[in-house]
Amino acid sequence: MTGLLGLGIVVDLLALWQGIQLYELVGRLVRNSGSVTSQEIDQTDSLYQASGILQVAATLATAVVFILWFHRARVNAEVFAPEYHEKARGWAIWGWFVPVVNLWFPRRVAIDIWNASADESTGSRALLNWWWALWVANLLFGRLAGQRYAKAGTPDEIKGAIAGLMASDVLSVLAAVLAVLFVRRLTRMQHEKALRGPAL
Repeated sequence: MTGLLGLGIVVDLLALWQGIQLYELVGRLVRNSGSVTSQEIDQTDSLYQASGILQVAATLATAVVFILWFHRARVNAEVFAPEYHEKARGWAIWGWFVPVVNLWFPRRVAIDIWNASADESTGSRALLNWWWALWVANLLFGRLAGQRYAKAGTPDEIKGAIAGLMASDVLSVLAAVLAVLFVRRLTRMQHEKALRGPAL
């Protein structure tokens, strides 16, 4: 799980790097400073598009594995403390796919899993909350940036849209780093609770 999240981070950083190259190239075009050939534009744009395709592929693969892990964690948590769960087990999967609901249901399920898996020394849910906030911000901001890029016509509009996409890439990297920490922390919590056995 964490390996796929790590791969996603690498792909996002690649897309960010390609975005910087395209941003600088379009900036030169806007400023009319130096010669910019159509071949140079096509090559840079093609590399940027390729990095976007890699992002989609990495995101889909990671999403499938993450949701399966999330559902497994929910099942485990129900064994630990069945009374902690506000949402039915199926929402650990379907909560990610239902529009609008997917902005808060998975977090609610994650909180229940966390509470059921925690002990007194676990501490706050700050990691969970920051991961979720960055994930939602990236989801919404990335969608708006993508729409802006698709509609951009002039070099100035393209440059602004690329800046938005690069900001989305940064949010995606930060969210993925926190997702790695969240997965590792929750997995460790559940492992330690399972080793302790049922409370007497």
